[in-house]
Amino acid sequence: MKGLLGRKVGMTQVFDAEGSRIPVTVVEVAGNVVVKKKTAQGKDGYNAVKIGFTGCARQEKSGMIRYRGANSPEAGVFLKLGIDPPRRHVREFRITAAELDDIEVGEELAIEKLFSVGDRVDVTGTSKGHGYTGVIKRHNYSRPKMTHGTHEFFRHGGSIGASAYPARVFKGKAMAGQHGNTRATVQNLRVVEVIPEDGVVLIKGAIPGHNDGIVCISQAVKRRRSLA
Repeated sequence: MKGLLGRKVGMTQVFDAEGSRIPVTVVEVAGNVVVKKKTAQGKDGYNAVKIGFTGCARQEKSGMIRYRGANSPEAGVFLKLGIDPPRRHVREFRITAAELDDIEVGEELAIEKLFSVGDRVDVTGTSKGHGYTGVIKRHNYSRPKMTHGTHEFFRHGGSIGASAYPARVFKGKAMAGQHGNTRATVQNLRVVEVIPEDGVVLIKGAIPGHNDGIVCISQAVKRRRSLA
């Protein structure tokens, strides 16, 4: 499975050859570097590649060098491989043996070699957090009328019981609680444009998370079939 880490820049719009407006999300993917290769013949027992993203800031004080966002053992792994600065975010992707032979540790992955215009991708990130919210905002409930006997319960969830039978609350009942700030994936998004010189990729539609958040772009697992 092909994949990269990226940073969500924000949303904009582009126009296709027919003049139709396409909403896209701009994702910066420059700086993905191969940290480790795992093989089925090795101790790991499967083929995969570890990718690092976002360089740590170098700090020097009193003759000592440290990297913000990585402790000494973590930074030592990267420096031993000749990767400077160390990367803050590391993810693992399963790939085939043939794909594993085409990459080398320390190599910086190019977006144009992995994805092209028209490819379908899945994007995973951490959704925006909304704190503790009620059922109207969290589950799109509707409120009752604000007249004719309704008192102090305009936005409440109401009764949650199930009468004498089954005399319990069903599991998964939609109630108030933590809204957002969870791992979320949007599937089958289309790559609209790849701009290698700027290190960005344009993906149609919205993706999880806030601007400047880290996202994972991978090959779609449920590819949409064409009607033709």
